[in-house]
Amino acid sequence: MLEVLFAAAVAVVRLPAPEARQGVAVDAHAVYAVANSTIARYDRGTGRRVGAFEGDPSKFPHMNSCAVIGRELVCAASNYPATPMVSQVEVFDPATLAHLRTAPLGRQGGSITWVDRWEGSWFAGFANYDGRGGEPGRDHRATKVVRFDDHWRARETWTFPADVLARFAPKSNSGGAFGADGRLYVTGHDRPELYVLEVPRGGGVMKRVATIAIPVDGQAVAFDRSEAGVMFGVNRASREIVGFRLPPVEAK
Repeated sequence: MLEVLFAAAVAVVRLPAPEARQGVAVDAHAVYAVANSTIARYDRGTGRRVGAFEGDPSKFPHMNSCAVIGRELVCAASNYPATPMVSQVEVFDPATLAHLRTAPLGRQGGSITWVDRWEGSWFAGFANYDGRGGEPGRDHRATKVVRFDDHWRARETWTFPADVLARFAPKSNSGGAFGADGRLYVTGHDRPELYVLEVPRGGGVMKRVATIAIPVDGQAVAFDRSEAGVMFGVNRASREIVGFRLPPVEAK
């Protein structure tokens, strides 16, 4: 594979959103800013806030990211920074932000940070940390990706390559989504970088094929499925949602 190091993405839209703290989801009509127990829906045409879910923090302490999958808004949620780490998937109606159901995952050896659907399976990232929110005996090097079946039973596991783990430290993997090319695009907690990974069949260690400079400081990201090559992320410091166009990552 051709390794593209620090090719730059180009920002194409910026939208103020006070809830832009953890991540963002996007569909053809709206963007959704995620902030722990809150999800806010913004109209893409006007930038106007048109809806919100305000959850009880005792029940929704840490929703880290969401993704529009089919007709649902699917969110990765955990009890971070509490331990032992417990994870669940929360599902909402994207039009109304009504909470539809919870899929409890229990203890998975990490704290879920993102979820996506690819080739008929669910995939999720599970973070581990060197400090706050971590568990004894594991650090950022234990961060992993798990494939689940439709009943949320774990089927395969992947670990990150050492060069990507070094960029995560001392935090972990915050965002992830599959691109149309079948590669996994992931972010860390605070670096303005997007890591493009090949995911081998059957589990194992993923391979980094590119690092792309992005105009957001890590956190969760989402592909705009209505426009090829465009992703969205959040800038926590400026409280804004940012859409950016990715450079091509070619094969040899």
